[in-house]
Amino acid sequence: MDTLNDLPVGKKGIIKAINGGHGFIQKMDAMGLREGIEITKMSKQWMKGPVTIRFGSNEVAVGYGMAGKIMVEPI
Repeated sequence: MDTLNDLPVGKKGIIKAINGGHGFIQKMDAMGLREGIEITKMSKQWMKGPVTIRFGSNEVAVGYGMAGKIMVEPI
């Protein structure tokens, strides 16, 4: 399994785990990011900037550190 940071731009993956405390998991859930959903990595920024992902009709950006806690399985 890779982190969201490791997934290449334009590729799809399925969220397999979200590693973090209760607050972090709750924040991801509020954004709609949960285990089992299919995501597409849309962009990443230079120098450990935010990562933009799309799932369903939503597009969100998460920080580099947060993306490192989201485990994905490439598809």
